[in-house]
Formats: sequence, C-alpha cells, structure tokens
Amino acid sequence: MRYCLTILALVVAAPVFADDLRLNQIQVIGSHNSYHIAPTADTLALIAAARKDGATSLDYTHRPLAEQFEKLGIRQVELDVFADPAGGLFAKPSAYGLLKERGKDPGPDPNIEGQLAKPGFKVLHLPDIDYRSTVPTFAAGLKQIREWSKAHPRHVPILVLVELKEDAIALLPTKPVKFDAKLLDAIDAEIRAVFDKDAMFAPDDLRGTLETLPEAIRKRGWPTLADSRGKVLFALDNDGKLPLLYLENHQALKGRAMFILAENPTDPAAAFFKLNEPIKDFDRIRKLVAEGFLVRTRADADTKEARANDTNRRDKALASGAQYVSTDFPEPRAEWSNYQVRLPGNVIARVNPVSGPPKGGADDVELRK
Repeated sequence: MRYCLTILALVVAAPVFADDLRLNQIQVIGSHNSYHIAPTADTLALIAAARKDGATSLDYTHRPLAEQFEKLGIRQVELDVFADPAGGLFAKPSAYGLLKERGKDPGPDPNIEGQLAKPGFKVLHLPDIDYRSTVPTFAAGLKQIREWSKAHPRHVPILVLVELKEDAIALLPTKPVKFDAKLLDAIDAEIRAVFDKDAMFAPDDLRGTLETLPEAIRKRGWPTLADSRGKVLFALDNDGKLPLLYLENHQALKGRAMFILAENPTDPAAAFFKLNEPIKDFDRIRKLVAEGFLVRTRADADTKEARANDTNRRDKALASGAQYVSTDFPEPRAEWSNYQVRLPGNVIARVNPVSGPPKGGADDVELRK
C-alpha cells in the first residue's frame, strides 16, 4: 500500500511540460478589432457631435499585427470583414470628404495606394466614420499573419476571429453588401489561398473520423502544443443567420475552414464559444472550459476600464479560464491610467486555471513563444 501511494505521489508531482498541454489547457491574451487605428481628433469630434460615447468608445489604436505577435505576445486577433465584390465601396468615406472640405484633419487617404478601389474583402470597423485600418484588405491581413507565423514555426497557436459585417448604419451613406453562400465560400477560399492544410487547424482536424465536434472533444481532445505549434485557427465571429448559412451542406463544419460560435454544447458543430461578459457569465465560462470547449471573453470594452483603471472585469476574465482574453489595451494608455491586460510574468501563454493539469512542475512549463 505504501509503495502504491509513493508511485501515485510521483505521478501527481510529475513536471508539466508545455508541449504536453492541449490547446484547451492554456490561456492567452488577444486583441479586439486588431486592425483598428483610432479616428483623428477632428473625426472623433465629428462623431461626438452626434453621439459622445460613440467617439470615446472608438479611441484606441493597435500596433500592426506582426508587432502584436512579436512585441506583445498576442495570440488571438480579430478582423472585421466587409464584402466589396465590385470594388470601391469603402474607398471614399463620407467623414473623410466632409472634414477635408472643412479644412480639418481626417487622417491619411485610406485609398492612397488604390487597394480599396479593387474588388475583394475589406477590413474596417464602421463605414464612413471609423475606417482607419492597419490591414485594409482581408487578403493583406491573412498574408501578414501567415508571414509572421511562417517565420516563427514554434509559436503558440494563433486564433483569428473573422467577423463578417453586413448591417447598414442609420444616416450613413455606405450600405454594406449582404453575405450569401457564394461570399461565404469565397471567405473560405481566401483563407485557404494563404494557409495550406499544414499551416492551419480546421474543424476537420479536430473531428477526425468522428461525426461531431463535441464527440471529438470528449473522445480525442484538442491537439497538444507539440502537434499544433506554428498553426493558425479561424473562427466565424457571427451569430444569427450567417453561421447557419455557413453550415449548409457542411454538417458539423465538414470541409469548412472556420469554426463557428456555438450556442449549445450539444450542437454537432460546437467547439468554440464567445461569452464577452466575464462577470455575468463567469460560471458558464468555467463550465464550458471544464467540459473541453474553447471560449473567448473580453477584459474591457469601449475604453471604459482603461479610462477608470478598473481591473474587475479583466481579473474575472483571467480567472474564468477562458482560453482567449481579448483587450483593446495590451499596453497602457498612459494619459488615462496604468490599465493593461497581460498574463502574470508577461508570458505569452499560461497553464489554464480551470482546464489545465495540476501544476506539479509548473516551473518547468515554458510558454514564451
């Protein structure tokens, strides 16, 4: 009996090495609207004249994607994508023209290199008023991610959220194109044109020969870091009708490039959830993470936490076990406060506080790439 207890103690205390962890057993920091450049002061004043909180909520800027990966350790990014099959739909934002006429500063011409005049998917936040972007096209964003990933083949896997934008905004002249089945297929095709099978982790890779994604999570689990370093995952960051359309003729996401936002853990395509309110949804996030699902939450929103130096939401998000904790402030905005969102020790990833294994040899976990 004493011999058995000794063996058990050795097993429990065995070191936990990074490459043995599964993808759902780590936690990383992500950026929200990762392409976003804040409107100029004159543009913000124009927006504030109509809605003051609308202006304050947009006053944040992210570094270029490669710098986020390299300097800040970001491992989840988000791109807002608009369809522009004819080209030119977003080339002349109305606020840009209006401010130029008034002798104000609207910032650089967003179409100075002509990229917005060409057909293809565009990346921006709001047509006409919040259009500044470090990656004006979806193809450019994908290529930037792929180039950095290829140059860092042992990086902790990166999740790319792809939010498709199609809703018109009252009083703004630009009317986005609605996504249909053909455009959804085109999104997949654009992803696969940049990322070959070995460079990404798709729903088919999780499912294997099983029928549904929840079954695969229960029976096979997510891949280890040893098997997924250097890879990129994609998720369709929409609810409502678009994920249903994306699923048509692709039961349990067979053949698709992206995961989708699940509503119910029993759905055949359930693998990834978005619960952006970590205080309100704290218990649900922990339950889903404990069941093996991936979850994204937000540490802050609308610049409120950074302005007030309020860490309550951030701390709850980290404690919830959500694998992806997204922020607009991986670096502090010094004129407001010291608020920022980083993991303890500024590591790139850490053992997940909910789904991770016992930390017996936690000092041996190396997650700095």
